[in-house]
Amino acid sequence: MTAALHVESVGHGAPLVLLHGWALHAGVWGPLVPHLAKRFRVHAVDLPGHGHSAPLPAFTLDAVVTALERRFVRETQPLTVVGWSLGGLVAMRWARAVSGRFARLALVCTSPRFVAGDDWPHAMSAPTLARFGDELHVAWKLTVQRFLGLQVHGSEHGRSALAALRHELFARGEPEPRTLAEALEVIAGTDLRAEVGAVRAPTLVVSGGRDTLAVPAAGEWLATALPDARFELIAGASHTPFLSHPDAFCAALDGFLDGR
Repeated sequence: MTAALHVESVGHGAPLVLLHGWALHAGVWGPLVPHLAKRFRVHAVDLPGHGHSAPLPAFTLDAVVTALERRFVRETQPLTVVGWSLGGLVAMRWARAVSGRFARLALVCTSPRFVAGDDWPHAMSAPTLARFGDELHVAWKLTVQRFLGLQVHGSEHGRSALAALRHELFARGEPEPRTLAEALEVIAGTDLRAEVGAVRAPTLVVSGGRDTLAVPAAGEWLATALPDARFELIAGASHTPFLSHPDAFCAALDGFLDGR
């Protein structure tokens, strides 16, 4: 059975879906929602086991895509999807699975592969991410809070972005620890490099110039590998440019959505 997704919908117009990152929920999008709702019917999703959404029997990329597709399959208009971090992985797999139903895709501070390897230097080291997994089983709340700190590390406006993240972290209750562990395994074990060539929707790839979790080189690679994509670097931002640099982020996203 597919878990029920909590989706908050606001605005009028073509459908636009927001997919958040690991351990958080749709509330993290903050003022971006009313901004987009001026032109779109915005659907802000709590991923399974996060926020108000029920957990899946197992949090896998395909299971999350199935849950999303069941929720949005009745949309008669093509979807615009904005995916941040883990949400970007979900968005890429979803776009490949339902090719032709996406109007546009925006990938924010995400990567086709979050762990470095011999042929992929544009990522965190495997031991670094594995250490988070080990610590998660010991003290998951402290681990998640430390992960929030990494998301804003080096950002010009990191203090305000971190405050926003901390404010939202438990605003919809605590995420399910099992889901957090399984979602972290998705981040550590997913490699979409061979898949992105099948994503046909026009795509915007946004990277933060100081992001250490999804480094700009990974975003540049994505923008080159995707069939119809462009790259936008927000200098001075880290992993949360929509929080730390909202004006620059909205300018980039609006220009893309308007076809500029």
